[in-house]
Amino acid sequence: MSNEQTFIAIKPDGVQRGLIGPIISRFENRGFKLAAIKLTTPSKEHLEKHYADLAEKPFFPGLIAYMGSGPVCAMVWEGRDAVKTGRKILGATNPLASEPGTIRGDFAIDVGRNVCHGSDSVENAKKEIALWFKEGEVQTWKQSQHDWIYEK
Repeated sequence: MSNEQTFIAIKPDGVQRGLIGPIISRFENRGFKLAAIKLTTPSKEHLEKHYADLAEKPFFPGLIAYMGSGPVCAMVWEGRDAVKTGRKILGATNPLASEPGTIRGDFAIDVGRNVCHGSDSVENAKKEIALWFKEGEVQTWKQSQHDWIYEK
């Protein structure tokens, strides 16, 4: 178990539906620490870099258009096993396969409108954080309740 950072983005459908607060609450309630947050409408070029691994997929053009259609809430969350646990909090990529109690299981129906993105590995989290946040935008701080969340 390691303390790490993960990149979580609330996609345009989640922002438009007013789900920023409830999604942030899920991560805070779990004990994760918010290290960075911003609301941004990413450019086509930015999104093509972010989703470069999907460039050959038939749904790629639609994904880029959708993700650039409105604001995205980009966040960095920190905590023990943040990448793996963050993915569990989000639920399966296909909301119909997501368990109730997960973000996608509770808030989404279609895979093309699945509310959130979450890093799938520590390596990708580092790349995504560097792509979405400039140096100095990710904060380093200690939560006052840190010792109540984590054993030594």
